[in-house]
Amino acid sequence: MKLKLKFFSNPDRNILFLKKVMKIQEKVVQLSSILAFGILLFHLGYSIDPKDQVATSFLFNLCLMLIGTGYLVKVFLVEKSIYPARVIFEILLSILLCLTALVRWNLFGNETTEMILSFSTHYHLINALVIILFFIELSKFSLTVNELKLSPSLVFILSFIILIFVGTGLLSLPEATTRDISFIDALFTSTSAVCVTGLIVLDTAKDFTFFGQVIIMILFQIGGLGIMVFTSFFGFFFKGSYSIENRLFIRDYINENNVNEIYTTLFKIISFTVLVEGICAFLIYHFTDSAQFSGQGDQLFFSLFHAISAFCNAGFSTLGNGLYQEGFREAYNMHLAIALAIVLGGIGFPVVLNYYSYVKHLIVGFVKSVLGLEKYRHTPRVSSVNTRLVVYTTGILLVVGMVVYAISEQEHTLKGLSLYGKFATTVFGAVTPRTAGFNTVDMRELAVPTVLVYLFLMWIGASPGSTGGGLKTSTFAVAMLNTFSIASGKTRVEVFRRQLSNETLKKAFAVISLSVLVMGLGVFLLMVFDPELPMIDVAFEVFSAFSTVGLSLGITSQLSLGSKLVLMVIMLIGRVGTLTILIAIVRKIGEQRYKYPEETVFIT
Repeated sequence: MKLKLKFFSNPDRNILFLKKVMKIQEKVVQLSSILAFGILLFHLGYSIDPKDQVATSFLFNLCLMLIGTGYLVKVFLVEKSIYPARVIFEILLSILLCLTALVRWNLFGNETTEMILSFSTHYHLINALVIILFFIELSKFSLTVNELKLSPSLVFILSFIILIFVGTGLLSLPEATTRDISFIDALFTSTSAVCVTGLIVLDTAKDFTFFGQVIIMILFQIGGLGIMVFTSFFGFFFKGSYSIENRLFIRDYINENNVNEIYTTLFKIISFTVLVEGICAFLIYHFTDSAQFSGQGDQLFFSLFHAISAFCNAGFSTLGNGLYQEGFREAYNMHLAIALAIVLGGIGFPVVLNYYSYVKHLIVGFVKSVLGLEKYRHTPRVSSVNTRLVVYTTGILLVVGMVVYAISEQEHTLKGLSLYGKFATTVFGAVTPRTAGFNTVDMRELAVPTVLVYLFLMWIGASPGSTGGGLKTSTFAVAMLNTFSIASGKTRVEVFRRQLSNETLKKAFAVISLSVLVMGLGVFLLMVFDPELPMIDVAFEVFSAFSTVGLSLGITSQLSLGSKLVLMVIMLIGRVGTLTILIAIVRKIGEQRYKYPEETVFIT
């Protein structure tokens, strides 16, 4: 169905008129979405006087009507067809918004209004809809970020900083907490959530309301994937297209060289995230005791919160003592489900996409051969060197962590547990320092060898392109391969019948050097600000912050203002990457058309 609306006989004049109308429509929808979102935050974050509530509710309803009308105007003026999923969604959304405004104005009578509100769980559906609308308009606006002429690295860093301060403002709202909190505590919590760390200076379970916990959950969900991934995907979906500048700008965030596959890659990332988090939430719900919750809704939120926290490697929990809480510490099946989500979130999206292509090739080839459509085809080299390095390194580190934990914790945290309990605790104990941050044991009871191994595992962290931080598994693997190559007298680094480039070796060395400098400086500054704290506890805290792990030996809440500020900076550096920050602030040198004579420097 094609809609060709003509207001003027002159085609040029008609096009100019439509462009002006669409500009007005875009501004009206954007401003109405922002205003509606602001009113919603005002209602949720403050205790409102009844007189103010009447006025703001009327303005809120007017915004919904304007947004709904604006979407309809767009569909009927410029869309060539109403059949694409995006257009159908916009039509349904506009109808729903207009009906919602009419219901809130009570134009259908008291009985009908009460019935509709009861069916939609009062205003929860409407509130969620407004948040989605605001995010849609924000996503569309984010596609214009390339016009700022900033480097992708700088935009990436700024997006995290902006999100941190937005989160700080939301967590500072009176209704977000059960008591008054300081600005620095709200900033620390927001930084920890956005950087998916999990270090807390406040009790998430006691000091934050349901509204506050939802804010924290949204922050580490967006922070885990990166706000540019979210906004780019939804911005494209609702705008309907990417410009060449958008494609070139976004590809750096998702490691996709083919600019024509940008949207497909984003769709796969979002789909994989939703799938894993959904399955994990179902398993957590199934494996937890309903007697531990006040109702089904409470159990559902617990499951969703921990599933997202696990996949994003955030480590936040709505339990006061984490998963070591009484009634949850022996839910071993739930622990293993969370551990699986942690591994899948920390393995990296490039690895997932790589194996997706491989499995798809096998399935399609098998089906075609069975149906007689095509003969056997040799499987191409789909698994890249990066993927194999990440998988092997991750597997080795998990095995090493399990062996060390099982041996050193026999007389400590594993003492008195059943055989299955020891197995589940050992597996979880090897997984959680890989930027996860959950604890199923009392961290203060860990043996010293376990703490030292945790420092090593936390330093390495997750994999590139994942939701976690740290040095990264591939960086560590490249460094070790380079070391062995030098020791064996080789002039190049080879692995899996491939030679690693000099650029890769240089980057690995730079990242390792910068990580050591950042963590060393962090330990030094924390000892300056809090000299009474034990050295091992401080080092554990800094390693945990840099690798966005979230594990602590119990000193986070005791830190001074200076130490909190240092940890916040370290968390941000650990999440965005030391090399990313260096690239963003250092001016790039053009092509070097000269070369100095070489000389040797004594290393050993």
